[in-house]
Amino acid sequence: MAGKNSHYNRRASSYCSSTTIVVFVALCLVVVWMVASSNIAPAKLPSSEMKDKVPGGGTNPPKGGSGDITEDSVKEEAINDDNVVPSKSDIEFDKISEVAVQTKEKNPSMGDEETNENSDALDKNDSDANGEQDVESNEKGEDAKQGHDTNHGETDGEGKKQKSEQGVIEEKLDRSSNEDKDDNQSKNKDEHEVFPSGAQSDILNETDMQNGAWSTQAVESKDEKEMQAASSSKGQIIEYSWKLCHVSTGADYIPCLDNEAAIKKLRSTKHYQHRERHCPDNALTCLVPLPDGYKQPIKWPKSREKIWYSNSPHTQLAEVKGHQNWVKVSGEYLNFPGGGTQFKQGALHYIDVIQEALPDIAWGKRSRVILDVGCGVASFGGYLFERDVLTMSFAPKDEHEAQVQFALERGIPAISAVMGTKRLPFPSKVFDVIHCARCRVPWHIEGGMLLLELNRLLRPGGYFVWSATPVYQDLPEDVEIWQAMSSLTKSMCWDIVAKKNDTLNQVGFVIFKKPSNNKCYEERAEDEPPLCQESDNADAAWNVPLQACMHTLPVDSAARGTMWPEQWPERLTKPPYWLNGPQLGVYSKPAAEDFQADYEHWKQVLNKSYLSRIGINWPNVRNVMDMRSIYGGFAAALRDMKVWVMNIVPTDSPDTLPIIYERGLFGMYHDWCESFSTYPRTYDLLHADHLFSKLKKRCRLLPVIVEVDRILRPKGKLIVKDNADTISEIENIAKSLHWETIVIYLEGKEGLLCVQKTMWRPTR
Repeated sequence: MAGKNSHYNRRASSYCSSTTIVVFVALCLVVVWMVASSNIAPAKLPSSEMKDKVPGGGTNPPKGGSGDITEDSVKEEAINDDNVVPSKSDIEFDKISEVAVQTKEKNPSMGDEETNENSDALDKNDSDANGEQDVESNEKGEDAKQGHDTNHGETDGEGKKQKSEQGVIEEKLDRSSNEDKDDNQSKNKDEHEVFPSGAQSDILNETDMQNGAWSTQAVESKDEKEMQAASSSKGQIIEYSWKLCHVSTGADYIPCLDNEAAIKKLRSTKHYQHRERHCPDNALTCLVPLPDGYKQPIKWPKSREKIWYSNSPHTQLAEVKGHQNWVKVSGEYLNFPGGGTQFKQGALHYIDVIQEALPDIAWGKRSRVILDVGCGVASFGGYLFERDVLTMSFAPKDEHEAQVQFALERGIPAISAVMGTKRLPFPSKVFDVIHCARCRVPWHIEGGMLLLELNRLLRPGGYFVWSATPVYQDLPEDVEIWQAMSSLTKSMCWDIVAKKNDTLNQVGFVIFKKPSNNKCYEERAEDEPPLCQESDNADAAWNVPLQACMHTLPVDSAARGTMWPEQWPERLTKPPYWLNGPQLGVYSKPAAEDFQADYEHWKQVLNKSYLSRIGINWPNVRNVMDMRSIYGGFAAALRDMKVWVMNIVPTDSPDTLPIIYERGLFGMYHDWCESFSTYPRTYDLLHADHLFSKLKKRCRLLPVIVEVDRILRPKGKLIVKDNADTISEIENIAKSLHWETIVIYLEGKEGLLCVQKTMWRPTR
């Protein structure tokens, strides 16, 4: 029996050995075949063929053949270079996929469909069932355990699926073979490289902002609301569904200005508290509806003269102010003749008369950044573009229906704000000129508190232009106000440098000049208005109550405010004189070097990527917002484009906003955990550089993206540079909103996303 078993064992051993050899040989053949296949590079297509094979190419893609790109899917793989390591600061990556670059470069027609015609084509897939559901989040933690990435809304395989009919272009990286990695080393030097590498990437290593040269608004402004706890959960898949906001203001809903419950609880409205910000306790998670018949906005500069009535269907101002040439209804348009209460014959004439009265004002040279108080429909700022002047216009959301909405729809910068009980969201000593034309602000009352707020904002040696009836009329009330204003401005050490009547418009104005040093303050017989305490930070501006006091002016020759900036446009690219000290900038270099490196970085990004290779049709872009600006380099790099950029310095970021103003740009402070003070559908392009990943530490990401949806116009674009997890999370939310993905690129821990909002809205 033992022998028999031994015989069977030998036969079994021989059989197993033979089987092992056969399997081994088969595996070797498979490996050889796979290696050979991986070394077969796909043939590059000429421009005309590439145009046939990508979304927006204008022709149907050819069918058949394993190498073809079909209508159902556009999917390409790039091989990553081991030598390119993402920055530890999560701020930059060194190169973008050659696939994305070639796709955009060889498809010049991308974006041609972005015209001013109706956007019905965007609605062809809008019957999705998501439109019937609420905006509640159903978190499926169990599914997340099945190999899904953190915060990704879909699996990689499904999330990266591309549909040419939707204009979706996505790239997936593969780090598989050393041979392809060697190929990519040469690609790094290719002319298609989009983001800076080497020395340029050094500027992206941000210092701890608490230890940098600039503090933050969160530190400076003691009244800032308590930060919300971060609530993003890793390892979960989140499904989103949406509903419309059902509010009394409908398509014009501004959450922090239309909070009726909070306004009803106010003890007083004497100081316009009801026009100030009162943000809801729970951030917005519903979608603002579109006005009936909404159309793509008219392009600049035609938009300055007329807009679609259907986009802002309000006629009250035309009825009340039409005789002053504010706005008139003409068929399907709202026309803007360029007039105002004080310049019925046109803003340009009025602007030129001001300079005739005071040549030193030098529009577009000495005077570059202006604040227009009570701007109406912002025609003053709109026509100052003709003199190369940038104007921050603001007015409250009040009985002058939709005035700021009209301004933004026209392509003119404006925000909804009021001079009430709190400081305006700007740093001190930044505006070259402040203008008020019948702005209905009682400057002379309560110790001149509101005029003292202008004094805080006005640059030393800057001008206040006041055009109002007390300047040129002799009615008893006007005489009384003029006397009070004369006394107040004299005690503030403001000098009257010009007073003139405009005979064409039959109005008059006076120009005051703020002192450039403290000599007058020290020689005043009475300390009224009083000087602010030394501990009072003039730059603190986020939810800080107004005070009836004046801040002393700097005396150190190296301090900001002791010298006037360089003339425009030299000031745009030259570091301010007060940055030449030893302080370190945001990116750990000496501040002046930081400034220059940041500017060079954004010029490179704009020229090599944003301007031509991510599907943005720039002639259709007018209103731009940089949601997390540092030095304003992004805005400065766009100088030659027909756009304006609202630079937002978040309240928890280094307070670099004075630098932005010093270079002849403008912006404001904001906390993105709250809604922004603008009307819906007012920006063509939003840019967010590593904003959202930082926000997730303080508040939920979903309401922030909902706010982006509220601000952005249909067909508007959102560009996001951030870490890969955040990019994937935002893309998932954007897909649920029926937005179109133009470009998504992920490399290691970093990513780039460009998405386009559509006309889609839920049905209830």
